[in-house]
Amino acid sequence: MATEQITLSYDLHPFGPLGVTDPSHVRSVIRLGQWGGHTSSLAPGFVQGNVVILERCYADDFLRYCLRNPKPCPVLNVSDPGAPILTKMGKDIDIRTDVPRYRMWRNGVLEAECENILNVWSKDLVSFLIGCSFSFEQALIDEGIPLRHVQEGRNVAMYETNIPTVEAGPFSGPMVVSMRPMKTSDAIRAIQITSRYPSVHGAPIHFGSPSEIGIRDLNATDYGESIKVLPNETPVFWACGVTPQAAIQRAKLPFVITHSPGAMLITDLRNHSLASF
Repeated sequence: MATEQITLSYDLHPFGPLGVTDPSHVRSVIRLGQWGGHTSSLAPGFVQGNVVILERCYADDFLRYCLRNPKPCPVLNVSDPGAPILTKMGKDIDIRTDVPRYRMWRNGVLEAECENILNVWSKDLVSFLIGCSFSFEQALIDEGIPLRHVQEGRNVAMYETNIPTVEAGPFSGPMVVSMRPMKTSDAIRAIQITSRYPSVHGAPIHFGSPSEIGIRDLNATDYGESIKVLPNETPVFWACGVTPQAAIQRAKLPFVITHSPGAMLITDLRNHSLASF
């Protein structure tokens, strides 16, 4: 039933008869500039990743930042400098064209959003792929746990918290979390399921009162789209891969490229390959 709701709530015609199930096909549509939206529910069962691309001189510090903050910044892949093809993530992945929407930052200020980065690519750039909670969402759906943002075809709600990350070099700042409202019984089961996926954020970091982690108003998202919490539900919060974007913005690096929140890189890796049982 959830799949039918997803199909009805999206304008899927760019994907043609193969629909949204094949990751290579979805990437080819994105590469042609025919899809610039968020990737939640696209290529179900396949790993999605947050993207950070920065100059080589900052790559070591950024890697240390990720290693010191594995919940919000679980590293899936790091490229060689100047290498745009991520062969370990998929047979045809080009980091310059295969993200639906990119953001370019200069000195901590968002300069532009674009559908590819071919014109700014250089041999000095290093690409990081960081685990994304979209990857465990299919496991939750398969277990019968409804995700309203998926059913409604919306981006997940994301917030900055009062939880500090461990700094490294110029990188620091608060943890960003994603929120999914659930019934209490579903929340307990979701904790059990997502704890099997540490490389895509793992178990939630909090559930219940948002004010305890510094969130004043669930309707006022910092990223993504707000999702209503019903009277019989509790908000459940996972560490989010937008965290490094916030750290990068604070670092005010001369030039950085990231994905636009919710618009992830879809890989050929199966979600179950990341599970630990």
